[in-house]
Amino acid sequence: MWNAPYVRIVTRFPSISLPGLLAATAMGVYLLLVAGAVTAVTDAASACMAWPACGDGLSLPTTTDGWVAVGHRLAAVVVGIVLLGTTVLAWRRGVERRVMAALGVALALYPIQAGIGAVVAVAGANAPLSVIHLVVGVLIFASTLAALAWRLEILTGHDEDTDTGGVDTPGLVSTDGSGAPPADGGGMKASKRPELPTSSIVRVKLTVRAYYSLMKPRLMWLLCLVAAAAMALAGGPGFTPSTVVATLGGGALAIGASGTFNHVLERDVDRRMQRTSDRPLAIDLIPIRNAVAFGLVLATASLVLFAWVNLLAAALGLVAILFYSVIYTLVLKPNTVQNTVIGGAAGALPALIGWAAVTGEIGLGGVLLATLIFAWTPAHFYNLALAYKEDYARGGFPMMPVVRGETATRRHIVWYLGATLVVAAVLAAWTDLGWLFAATTVGVGGVFLWAVIRLHFERTEKAAFRAFHASNAYLGLALLAVLFDATLF
Repeated sequence: MWNAPYVRIVTRFPSISLPGLLAATAMGVYLLLVAGAVTAVTDAASACMAWPACGDGLSLPTTTDGWVAVGHRLAAVVVGIVLLGTTVLAWRRGVERRVMAALGVALALYPIQAGIGAVVAVAGANAPLSVIHLVVGVLIFASTLAALAWRLEILTGHDEDTDTGGVDTPGLVSTDGSGAPPADGGGMKASKRPELPTSSIVRVKLTVRAYYSLMKPRLMWLLCLVAAAAMALAGGPGFTPSTVVATLGGGALAIGASGTFNHVLERDVDRRMQRTSDRPLAIDLIPIRNAVAFGLVLATASLVLFAWVNLLAAALGLVAILFYSVIYTLVLKPNTVQNTVIGGAAGALPALIGWAAVTGEIGLGGVLLATLIFAWTPAHFYNLALAYKEDYARGGFPMMPVVRGETATRRHIVWYLGATLVVAAVLAAWTDLGWLFAATTVGVGGVFLWAVIRLHFERTEKAAFRAFHASNAYLGLALLAVLFDATLF
């Protein structure tokens, strides 16, 4: 057979990591997906209107854009060979049917995708053909990622760590089988409250710090960066320094208000959880009424700034505060395993606020950026949920690893990471983002995927935090790339 030489090669190297090859294949396909999206919206798409090379089809390109187009085609050949080799290796190792089926779908679609690319190169792109090209590319990427996710689950899953079948479980299942949450938060005692200092000066310093911590400042930089990226992406005459300052100021205050109300509403649960037992309201450092008043002042100031920009931004700001403070904190978080997924809307709203602040409307670019944040949130937070699984169980929260187990949680991280990368590719295609964003989402996305694969095999708190920080790095750098691409290039 024509692939016999390759079969002999791969069988001589039994130590080759199939998950590593699957990950490399998936990211190679994703590289082509993003590069194709960026090439389609730049001059590179029309700089080499022939196939497989330029001119008469055999000539070398004479421009930089032409070399970009040809480089994309050469990369497609390399990735296709890697995909074929990975499929052959998987077959030789007798992997499970669903893994082989996923690879088979990707391998069957690959020449179709190449053929569409050749038509686009020769005849030029049109809207329907470009959409088909993007959709087929997404399907190939999804298939390779599915093969990776299933293979990882088979290699690293535990029989005792089973999925409950997708049933949402409010609170925790009691040890007596009654289905009610245990009164002591999972059989663990509440954390002991630390003693407060008697010195008035020290207590004043602690109080100032306490009010600052109520605002959850560690969330501010990332969510404000989301709003800033949305404003830069929207651009136009509304993208002025005064609008940017007012919107980011209002956003920071809105985050502070939401965080404060969250502290108020979860103070009793915070006392039971080790990681939150020293929060200001959990140790009674700040009276409840003062915290509520502080949150109301922050919320009012936030809405005033948003309203100065425009009423739509103010309305969205109010929705963001209410959603996180009430819907997420009181309804979603304690009652459904999908709390993190649905709650991702809270982090996505700053993208809509930023877009609305500049344009006065909700545009598709803002929606796509919000969707990116929405898809990223579970891939990001599930790592933290794994690291603090016992603590969340102690607090009575039905987080994914508590209800469905760690194996299912790691699988969902891969799925949502894949969804995040797909949305990033669509965002690049729709909003004309350039090569900086493309390189960032591929490069840092690969690092994120590597950390997730390490998490599957190591299954430690350290590995969970590594993946958590990798997710932060991915989104932070991707948003910075959006800012630079939209404003400087």
